[in-house]
Amino acid sequence: MIARVWHGAVPAEKADAYAHYLAESERGVGDYARTPGHRGSILLRRPDGDLVRFTLISFWESRSAIAAYAGEDLDRARYFPFDLECLVDPAPRVEHFEVLTPLRLG
Repeated sequence: MIARVWHGAVPAEKADAYAHYLAESERGVGDYARTPGHRGSILLRRPDGDLVRFTLISFWESRSAIAAYAGEDLDRARYFPFDLECLVDPAPRVEHFEVLTPLRLG
């Protein structure tokens, strides 16, 4: 399994709208969930002064499954108009990691 990790920051006054967009709209987690080979996601949020930082980690069965979402350049971040309205200095790249252990809660 492969984890795709994206980071972004928004001004604090846009954080609630952006969190909703990532978690509940057709973009963000919803976009991932509609892609075959997606195995789940986790969205993290952390206040940092005047900004709120987000980390979105998605889990994929293979690099080819990620390519179905991201295109040939797996490391290129995908942005849509609302992302660009909210994000401060959008990162052009994401990171990928091999998942060595399953998620264990409790």
